Amino acid sequence: MSALLASLIAVAGTLLGSLSTYLFQRRTALHVESVARRERLREERLAVCGGFATAVSELKRAVIASWFKRNGDPAARHEALAESDRFGAAAESAWFRMLLVIEDAEVRELADTAFKGVGRIGEAADQAELKVREREFEAAVLEFVAAAGQPHR
Repeated sequence: MSALLASLIAVAGTLLGSLSTYLFQRRTALHVESVARRERLREERLAVCGGFATAVSELKRAVIASWFKRNGDPAARHEALAESDRFGAAAESAWFRMLLVIEDAEVRELADTAFKGVGRIGEAADQAELKVREREFEAAVLEFVAAAGQPHR
């Protein structure tokens, strides 16, 4: 009888050990999966925010080039405006992708400020104002990038 009891205790101990090992391994696997998912989301956020910052910076360059050609040859002006439109469409597309991924209201607001800042550059009355608005735009983009790069966002 004591041999049977010892066998039952051994089997129960083995089953309990197997069950606890399974539970610990499952918990560890879920944790690893959660960390990997958060890291993928962070990488995706950084990619779309970086893409947006690049797109609005390229748009800024095109807007400034267009601004300098505003009183020149009409054909060159038309070509510069067409280039600005292409870069504007690319920036808007990057903005939409960013909106799909980023839920943080502050980051979205900073992106809007940077995007609107490009338009303000094109409205400059003279070269001094153009430089001021360009610096304002660059500050807005840097603020957006800094906020978007925060890990808690």
